[in-house]
Amino acid sequence: MRTGQTLRMVGFYAALLLSCAFAIFPAAWMLITAFKRNADLYDPANNPFLFNLPPTLSHIGFLFTETNYPVFLWNSLFIGVVVVAITLVLAVPAAYSLARLMGHWGEHSSIAIFLVYLIPPTLLFIPLYEVVTLLGLANTVWSLILVYPTITVPFCTWLLLSFFRSIPREIEEAALTDGWSRIGVFFRVALPLAVPGITTCIVFAFALSLSDYIYAAVFVSSTASRTVSAGVPTELIRGDIYYWQALMAATAIVGLPLAVVYGLLFDWLVKGFQVELPRSPRA
Repeated sequence: MRTGQTLRMVGFYAALLLSCAFAIFPAAWMLITAFKRNADLYDPANNPFLFNLPPTLSHIGFLFTETNYPVFLWNSLFIGVVVVAITLVLAVPAAYSLARLMGHWGEHSSIAIFLVYLIPPTLLFIPLYEVVTLLGLANTVWSLILVYPTITVPFCTWLLLSFFRSIPREIEEAALTDGWSRIGVFFRVALPLAVPGITTCIVFAFALSLSDYIYAAVFVSSTASRTVSAGVPTELIRGDIYYWQALMAATAIVGLPLAVVYGLLFDWLVKGFQVELPRSPRA
């Protein structure tokens, strides 16, 4: 019996170790490559997983001084922050209203909102491009700020709707009985209890605006308005010349901090996605 338990434990930890190594490998490879010298990277006799020569920061310096990467990074951060703000301003009140104030209509509306989110972006970028062009926002960061909420708002509204419905009504009814207004209950009771769901929405909206390529490549062509996802490939891949170290550094600067945020907020993110989905009142 003990031998069987030991073997199962060894197998479990071996599988866990392999899974962790598989997950960490891309980030480790990215960091190692970003600091490698050309002579180290392109020599087939060298070990690709180690520094055969002293590491260097020259490729990061090249990235920030001889390319437009700082412009791409600023545009991405600006768009991400504005998209998160727009998403929260629209999704949080909408979700609370559907959860508490619309009764049976809220159930059908939540399904309709989620179906809107399921529409593939590839089917929408042509009509959205027409809208952006008519508004005079083509080839600007504002075109992306206008478009990304069409993805983030439906999903975040649906997610927060489930979260607000998981909050017991008795808590809000007690606050209303004590003389609080509906707005007061929303800000002082519902919002604090929905922080995990709101955190999930913030991370989702920011990560989507940071990683999107289709809209960023179609709607923006000028260097001054490009984001990291669309600007880095065009800046660091020139014909058949690949600036591998700079590419890896550019990816690490954006990807690793986001991964750290995911790790720090992992419990809240899991809680946000594990909320029981709303059921029909007739069920």
